[in-house]
Amino acid sequence: MAESHSHAHPKGLQHHFDDLTQQHEASTLGMWGFLITEVMFFGGMFMAYILYRVYYMDAIVEASHELDWVLGGVNTLVLLCSSLTMAFAVHAAQEGHRKATFNWLLVTTTFGVGFLVIKAFEYASKFEHHLIPGSVDFTDKFAYPQAEGFFFLYFALTGVHAIHMIIGIGVVLWVAFRARRGDFTPNYYNPVEMTGLYWHFVDIIWIFLYPLLYLIEPLKLGASAAGH
Repeated sequence: MAESHSHAHPKGLQHHFDDLTQQHEASTLGMWGFLITEVMFFGGMFMAYILYRVYYMDAIVEASHELDWVLGGVNTLVLLCSSLTMAFAVHAAQEGHRKATFNWLLVTTTFGVGFLVIKAFEYASKFEHHLIPGSVDFTDKFAYPQAEGFFFLYFALTGVHAIHMIIGIGVVLWVAFRARRGDFTPNYYNPVEMTGLYWHFVDIIWIFLYPLLYLIEPLKLGASAAGH
C-alpha cells in the first residue's frame, strides 16, 4: 500500500500537477516569465544610461575615471566562476549526487559573497572621495557637472544588481540546505535548476554593466581610432 502511494505521489510532486514532467514545464515557464519582467526592469535602467551617455559622453568619460576597472574585472571573473559552479550544482542534482550538489551550491555562495565584499570596497572608496550624488558640489571636482548624473546611474544600476545578488545568495543557501536534507532526486531537481537560471541572469546583467560603466574610455578611444 505504501509503495502504491509513493508511486502515485513521487517525491517533490505538488498536488496540483499530474506528474513531475508537467510540474517541471510549469516551473520553467514561470521562471522565464519572471526573468522577462526582470529584463524589462533592467532594460529601462539601461535605456536611461544609454540616453545620458549619448547626450553627455564627455562627462561620463571624465567621471568613469573614478571607477576601478581592475576591481570590476576581478568581480566579473568571480561571477563567471560562480556561473560555472552553479552549472556543476545543477548537473550534480540531475545525477542525484546530493553531497556534490550541496558543495557546489556552497562554492557558488562563496563566490557571490566575494563579489559583494569587493563591491563594498568600491562603494567605500566612493564615499571616501565624496562621490555620492547630492552630497557635494560636483562642479568643484569635475569639469562637467553632468558627472553627478553618471554616479547616480552607477549607484542605481550596481545597487539594484547587488540587491539581486543578495536575494540570490539567500535562495542558493536555502536550496543548498534542501539538497543536504535530500529533497532532490534525478527526477526532481526543479528548485536547483530554477535557482540556476536566476543566478545566470544576474551574472549576465553584470557582464553588461562592467563594460558600460568601467570601460568607457577604452571604448571611446577605439571608436575614435576607427573613425580616423
